[in-house]
Amino acid sequence: MEQEIAKCAELLRAGKILLYPTDTVWGIGCDATNEEALLKIYHIKRRDEKKSMIILLDSAERLPMYVEHIPLVAWDLIPHVSRPTTFIYPTARNLPSKLVHDDGTIAIRIAQHDFCKKLIRTLGKPIVSTSANIATKSTPQTFADISPEILRQMDYIVPQQYATSYDYKPSRLIKFLDDYNFTVLRD
Repeated sequence: MEQEIAKCAELLRAGKILLYPTDTVWGIGCDATNEEALLKIYHIKRRDEKKSMIILLDSAERLPMYVEHIPLVAWDLIPHVSRPTTFIYPTARNLPSKLVHDDGTIAIRIAQHDFCKKLIRTLGKPIVSTSANIATKSTPQTFADISPEILRQMDYIVPQQYATSYDYKPSRLIKFLDDYNFTVLRD
């Protein structure tokens, strides 16, 4: 796995687009700080550039690098998350504007998938995670469900042997409203 992670990190540093396994569904990803790579993903997915995408981090300790104000309740919730959960934080920083929603929020999930965590740690930056589908199509549940059109446009596809998730559905989505309150947008 270490050689595969080193190879993927080098590709991400070069602005390449990967198809990779996550703790939910297969994801299309890039270095989240590379605006040119982000534009490639929007083009591949035929996604409206006004729709922000989520990023993955390898640990909660990295949140202050990308979130200006972390609500107090976040520090209570994060350690107790038992399934993939994406949190929407109120104020993004150090990220391209394309990743930030119009209201200034940023969606971040702390990866639980071993491959993802190690890739992010090796890269030293967050990675984009968006489902491997055209924006108007449904999310593929397995690798076999990913359309050939998507597969052809990837710079690299991580071997399927690294896909260890069996929970093939989008993550839970929680939005922080203030320091003490949140709402579940998707369970």
